[in-house]
Amino acid sequence: MTDADAVRRVALALPRAYEREIGGRWKLKVKQLVFAAFSEDESKMGFAFPREERDALIASAPDVFFLPRTSDLRYQWVCAHLDPLDDGEMSELVVDAWRMCVPKMLHDLPDLPAPAAEVWSLLDGGSVGDARLLLHPHLHWHDKDVVVRGREKVLAHLLEQPAPRPPREVEVRDGQVYRWVR
Repeated sequence: MTDADAVRRVALALPRAYEREIGGRWKLKVKQLVFAAFSEDESKMGFAFPREERDALIASAPDVFFLPRTSDLRYQWVCAHLDPLDDGEMSELVVDAWRMCVPKMLHDLPDLPAPAAEVWSLLDGGSVGDARLLLHPHLHWHDKDVVVRGREKVLAHLLEQPAPRPPREVEVRDGQVYRWVR
């Protein structure tokens, strides 16, 4: 069993995701694209979902999933009652909906160990200094041909460079990013 607050915790932890109230309903967005939205009472949500797969999803659990209103059938969208969804299934649906709205280079971030996505979000948003506490003092940074060692040297490097692309792999030690490889 899940609820709107659980959906928000999952969605807002994703890079570039934010929430806005539009027309009295809360929507989760990346840039201008909505990847999830709540009903007014927040008991139901709609979310991005491949149009060609939605009939199979609805058929798999018709008491949980349903079609959006007729005017929204043209969109890649499906709806769900939140109560019968468990947190694991909800999380998978929300992350997949988010993936439909972001560049492919970001798709693997949610699968990397914490705090990799948070570090990348801070760097992407230009908040290099705010990432400091999430980086291990002995950080090993590999970005293509650039290899930098040590948190302070990496931060100095990042201040002079545009935001890096997301890593392919990370290693975490003591809750901090110890190794970053792209």
